[in-house]
Amino acid sequence: MWRKATVAALLALAVGYFYYGGSDLPEQILQYVSLPSFQSPSFSLNRQNSLEQVISAAWETLITLPTRQWSRVAVGVNACVDVVVSGVGLLQALAVDPGTGLDHEVLHSKEDLKEAFIHFMGRGAAAERFFSDKEVFQRIARAAAEYPGAKLYVGGNAALIGQKLASYPDLMVLLCGPVGPKLHEMLDEQIVVPPDSLQETDEFHLILEYKAGEQWGSTQAPQANRFIFSHDVSNGEMSSLETFVASLEEFQPDLVVLSGLHMMEGQGRELWEERLEEAVLAISDIQKDIPIHLELASMIDKDFMTRIMQEQVMPIVSSIGLNEQELLFLSQAGEGPHADLAAWNGVPDVGQVSDILLWILEQHGRSDLLSEADLTRIHFHTLAYHILATVDGHWGNQAAAVMAGARVASTQACGTRSVDVSKVALKAPLQFHSSHSEPREKLSLNPAEPVTVWHRGNVTFHLTPVLVCKQPLRTVGLGDAISAEGLIYSEFKIQQPF
Repeated sequence: MWRKATVAALLALAVGYFYYGGSDLPEQILQYVSLPSFQSPSFSLNRQNSLEQVISAAWETLITLPTRQWSRVAVGVNACVDVVVSGVGLLQALAVDPGTGLDHEVLHSKEDLKEAFIHFMGRGAAAERFFSDKEVFQRIARAAAEYPGAKLYVGGNAALIGQKLASYPDLMVLLCGPVGPKLHEMLDEQIVVPPDSLQETDEFHLILEYKAGEQWGSTQAPQANRFIFSHDVSNGEMSSLETFVASLEEFQPDLVVLSGLHMMEGQGRELWEERLEEAVLAISDIQKDIPIHLELASMIDKDFMTRIMQEQVMPIVSSIGLNEQELLFLSQAGEGPHADLAAWNGVPDVGQVSDILLWILEQHGRSDLLSEADLTRIHFHTLAYHILATVDGHWGNQAAAVMAGARVASTQACGTRSVDVSKVALKAPLQFHSSHSEPREKLSLNPAEPVTVWHRGNVTFHLTPVLVCKQPLRTVGLGDAISAEGLIYSEFKIQQPF
């Protein structure tokens, strides 16, 4: 009898060890309990399912709206119609043969398109590029629209964020951007579009998607993602920005969301230098007591990113949203922490991400109390986990906000109204460090309370795992939905003057 009781106790201890501490069991327990049974596929599957169920249930309990909520949000300025197709299928239809990958700042031909697509597909990375030749782009766009299974969606970061915000019935949303007839037809009825934003024709962006494990020639995608390209002059010049800022006085928003700066990059240095200065002047006209969230996107020109970060845009916004590629590129452009990394190796190291986020808030934000910068919040998202980093005293409800962003990443990717634990997988590390270098704190994830919090100076970090969709239906717009949901659940604390 005592032997059965001892085995049961050891078994319980072993399961608890798996659940809370990872897979490294004490050696004497493994020898006693029989190691093979703990490494069987069925045990691993049950463990994974239980973790995902616990996290999903915790989200439903812990995600609550803030006491003070937004009532009017203005969003601008990039909007378009997305044509979503199979990337490999479309390139094959264009009679393009697979080859080696090579990134291009600007695409000039089908060959450039093929090389850039292969470059990012092999990394499983999202990217967006400008296609310079209007006629060639239009031919590719026609082929994409006629490709079997091609679908049209609302596109552009501003329009996608606006759509997500408009799913909350008590929230009024203003959208400024180049809105053509097809896009206007697809927008939520709650979205207000100023007459000056309406135009006769739509701007089309082509979204070439690929699935995890999909192969073309010698290239295999490590995860599902997409490559975006367009010949979009209206969004590239941010032609709706002045209309957007002029509309704010009448609309009286309590939050402004700005996106589309990355579209300028493809216009050439001379054009973007001039237009960026005009954009900064326009943004500076927004009332100082209205928080501004800037949504970043894929960029390749370090000078352009440096100008946004150091001199012009980042100091005058309150919040930014970005993914792992944009974060690393930002650090590389500004010679920040871990700038020597060419790319992330698999799931980005939490300590390294934490170092870069802290550096941004210290160097370009208001972590320094004497700083005149407005930046106090960064919403970082990668496939396996999300982090919200905030300067203390400026934002509330951030635990709920980071969980809400992770939850929508799971549901939107899988096309479900709530998290279906049979369709998702936990890929976040269960143990990690607060920094990549000493001094650092060893941290762990508790599935029952799936937000890990740590502090570095006057900056607080909230991390939550993502329950990653195993077979995503659509990857486009996930970052925009994550940022929008995170903002919905965030509370901005109005600063009292001294």
